[in-house]
Amino acid sequence: MAKVVRFYEAGGPEVLRVEDQPVGAPGTGEVRIRHVAVGMNFADTYFRQGYYPVPLPNGMGVEASGVIEAVGADTNGYEIGDRVTYTGSPLGAYSSERVMPIGSLFKLPVDITHETAAAMTMRGLSAAYWLLKTNPWMKAGDSILIHAAAGGVGLIVCQWAKALGATVIGTVGSDEKAELARAHGCDHPIVYTRQDFVTEVERITGGAKLPVVYDSIGRDTFMQSLDCLQPRGLMVSFGNASGPVEPISPLVLLQKGSLFLTRPTMHAYTANRAELEAAASDLFKVVAEGSVRIEIKQRFALRDAAAAHRALEARETTGSTVLTI
Repeated sequence: MAKVVRFYEAGGPEVLRVEDQPVGAPGTGEVRIRHVAVGMNFADTYFRQGYYPVPLPNGMGVEASGVIEAVGADTNGYEIGDRVTYTGSPLGAYSSERVMPIGSLFKLPVDITHETAAAMTMRGLSAAYWLLKTNPWMKAGDSILIHAAAGGVGLIVCQWAKALGATVIGTVGSDEKAELARAHGCDHPIVYTRQDFVTEVERITGGAKLPVVYDSIGRDTFMQSLDCLQPRGLMVSFGNASGPVEPISPLVLLQKGSLFLTRPTMHAYTANRAELEAAASDLFKVVAEGSVRIEIKQRFALRDAAAAHRALEARETTGSTVLTI
């Protein structure tokens, strides 16, 4: 029997239940994985709250790392004992073990630990990679703004953008978070609790503003983020930490300088296995060489997933959070 976290209705962290569930044998193209560490992402709270609707009841989580304990037919080189990491559907990563299709898996390099893998796979592939490396607006020498710069995605983006030659401006909620972001490549941390980030962006850029803004906060920062952009700049909205963005008229983008707006997802940028493999290769390389350091700042036991969600939503966390088995 596996320990699993499930939810039967949308709501707050209290809807998460820890249960015992049988784990079936892997079928064709599937393996059974014993998890060592599970990654927790802010997107998990969107599934739990119903922002991202899914059939209920359902599991929780899309990212984990572990060891293959059983294989089905046609597993394409995956074998018992392989160390693997994954991100992607179906939900259910909050578990001690599970069956997964091999199309979501990556073999884990020996110099990357299970906890590091669980803390970076989704963030690195679905956020830092398509936010930065596939974005034609972001070029070496540019200045960019990343909100929540001291968070799990933010720290990766700061470091990777710096490695790509960008000047990084980031918003954070405290002086402690400012120092953490600065230590990870953020050239200009802005403490939004006492500084207006639009005013600070204009000061830092000498009034030139920015070609691109990356906003995972949503409702509370969206309109001000548009005000940080140059004419024909790009607004990348990739999260709703403060709630979903209210609908806006396309005329707003015209009035603020013929702006562009995108709401990307990992699936559109890694639509086939070749793209996914290329993204994973880049991610493992920058982590292995030290250009990007994965900071795991919080560890919770799997049974304490609800407490982990509360801490994340209260913005009490920095860096990455993992659930241990």
